[in-house]
Order: sequence, then C-alpha cells, then structure tokens
Amino acid sequence: MANIQAIRGMHDVLPEQTPLWQYAEHTIRDVLASYGYSEIRLPIVEKTELFKRSIGEVTDIVEKEMDTFDDRNGDSLTLRPEGTAGCLRACLEHGLLHNQVHRLWYYGPMYRHERPQKGRYRQFFQFGVETYGMASPDVDAELLLLTDRLWKRLGIRSKVRLQLNSLGTIAERLLYREALVTYFQQHIAVLDEDSLRRLTSNPLRILDTKNPAMKDIVANAPELMDYLGEESRAHFHAILDTLQALGVAYEINSRLVRGLDYYSKTVFEWVTDELGSQGTICAGGRYDGLIEQLGGKANHAVGFAMGMERLLLLLETIDVKLEASVHVYVIRVGEQAQTIGLRLAEQLRSDMPSLKVQIDCAGGSIKSQFKKADKSGAAYALILGDDEVARGEIGVKSLRDATQAQHNLPLNEITTFLKTLNLL
Repeated sequence: MANIQAIRGMHDVLPEQTPLWQYAEHTIRDVLASYGYSEIRLPIVEKTELFKRSIGEVTDIVEKEMDTFDDRNGDSLTLRPEGTAGCLRACLEHGLLHNQVHRLWYYGPMYRHERPQKGRYRQFFQFGVETYGMASPDVDAELLLLTDRLWKRLGIRSKVRLQLNSLGTIAERLLYREALVTYFQQHIAVLDEDSLRRLTSNPLRILDTKNPAMKDIVANAPELMDYLGEESRAHFHAILDTLQALGVAYEINSRLVRGLDYYSKTVFEWVTDELGSQGTICAGGRYDGLIEQLGGKANHAVGFAMGMERLLLLLETIDVKLEASVHVYVIRVGEQAQTIGLRLAEQLRSDMPSLKVQIDCAGGSIKSQFKKADKSGAAYALILGDDEVARGEIGVKSLRDATQAQHNLPLNEITTFLKTLNLL
C-alpha cells in the first residue's frame, strides 16, 4: 500500500527548516511590539459571505481560488484566503471600533486553491497588521516605517524596494473607471481574455496584468493620479513627505492597484528582484470603506499582509546567523551515570533557564553518542561515565574547536564553568 502524501501545495516544515521560521517570526513579533501593536487570534474558517462582501465577487480570489464547502447545517463556509476581512469581522462583532483606536496583528495559515509554484502555495502563512480609527496619513506612514525597520532588522533592506500609489476615494475612482473603460474600449482588439472580462467588472485590475503583450497599452492608459481630489492628493503627499524626512526611499508606481476591491487612497508593496515573478514580499494600504461594507459605521482602517514563505526565500539569499538549537549535549555511559546524568541536565535547566540542554536517551557506545552530539549542533559535550561519577567529576569536550582538549571538572562546578562560555 502506497504511503499517503501531503496535499499538493501544502507543505511540511521540517525540523531543519523551522529555526529560520522561528527567527523570522520572533523578529517580526519584536518589531510589532516595539510599535505598540497587539495580537488578535482569528478563526481559520469564516462564512463565505464575508469574503464575497469584502473582497468582491468579481475577483480572482472569489471566482477561482477560495476553498469553499457546505457544512452539515448547509451553511457555506470558506477557509480564509486573507486575514483583513476576518479581523474586521471580529472587531465589529466584539464592539472594538466604537470610539476606539486599535493597532492589531495576527499570524497563521491562509488558503487559496490555485496552481502551486515557488513562493505561491495552496496553504501559505501570513503576518497581517490592521489599524482602526485613525484618518491621519501618519498611520499610513507608520506602517511603512515599521516595515522598513523590520527589513533592516532582518538584514534584507538592500534587497527590497517600496512602491506606492493612491487609489483616491470611491467617487474619484468611479470617474477614473469611466475614463479607463473608454480608453481600453478603443484598444479592445488587443485585450486578452482576462482583460475583456475585467473591462466591465473591474477595469482597474487590467492595469495589474502580467501579460507582456499588453505592456504598451497599459503604459499609455490614463493616470489615476490625474483624477484625485485635493484631499486625496494632500493625504498621499503627506506620506511621501514623512518618508523623505525620515530617509525611507520609495518609488511611485501609478499602475499599482492591488488585487482586492476594498482599498482606497494609499496602496503599497515591498518588492524584490531576487525571487522572479513572485516578487511581492509585503503589501497593503488603506481601506476606509470596508467597515461600512461589512455593516459597521463609517471608520478608518489601514493595514498590510506579509507572506512568510516569500520572506523566507529572501532570507535564504543572505547569511542569517541563527541561534543554536542545542547548547550542550549530555553523554552517559555506564549504569551509575544514567540517573546522575538526568539529574545534572535538570539542574542545568534550573540554574540557567535559557540554556538548551539535550541528553542522550538512546544509549549506544560513546562513539555513537559523540556523533549524535555533533549532529545536534551543540557547542559542548558533557561526558558522564561510571569513572567520572565515582570521582565526582564530569568530562567537558568542545565540539566546535578541535584545538581544545577534553578535560574534567568537579561536577559541582559545571554550572559556573558554562556561565563563563557566553553560550546564551
């Protein structure tokens, strides 16, 4: 009988891969905490209606990519394809938006049923950040400063670029939409199938086409910026002024529209040239209108989402110094060493709570235990045999510096010795 394999597009994260995930997750949480953001934990499954109302029925996500099913009660449910709608639903449901300001983040798997490719999977992980109740362009800028700081902490700032645009208000976008439809109708003979479909449903998405044959037509299309009112322009330029004042480089991309219907005013993407076609690492913007769209009172919202798989692919292009998964490895040989070795490991964990101690529980010869100690990544092996036990001593061997000879210490001095090694 053949072994059962994982679903295509859903991947296991193996033990040798998890340290990089943990490093990135820990760094992101640290940066978010430094800006005063709080975690919210959300369901993986939501009512399908939530995404149809928020994302828009005429989008690739709703039309092609959502994993939707009927439960036993006949209700249509969907594995979340993104986190903004669920976060906003939770805030409305629990009354968090009434005369309140919130800075929130969440993390977890999202699901889109599409053709898997590198950096784009059926199950993928995202950090999402959402802010509510703030109309000022300062909060838009804060999110950009936050992500800029994160890239610096991760050591990848030189590998990413910030692209910005403004979509204006809904009214301004409707005027632009009419101009865009008129323009593309004049070139209808060269529109591809997707663009023809979007022409009547969501013409702004034509600007986001990846079809190289349409590059020139899109490049000559009307500019949205020409249709923005004074308030939208002022909001956008206030963000640009802040970025300039704080030394954050950016590019204005007039064709940046984002794939979801709920965005207004600010939209942005952090992109890289290191990952081929999957070059967007982090993206977001302002979505003031979505709160009313989901039944709440008019309010302000801006946020972003960051794809972990793509971020990790980018981190793999640099030399990331990861924390050791094991600091010391305890080797036991002989009957008397078994219990004393266990007691020693527990004592070390009590004396040095951050010390990572692994003890050999499989037995075998001292040679085989040394091989496992070396494979663990530990810096030092602590050796207990019946002879050491009889003398009240313990052997210490560096596993990373061949010039250091093995030596013995009194057993009651091992904690003091380890504290001198700067292992933590």
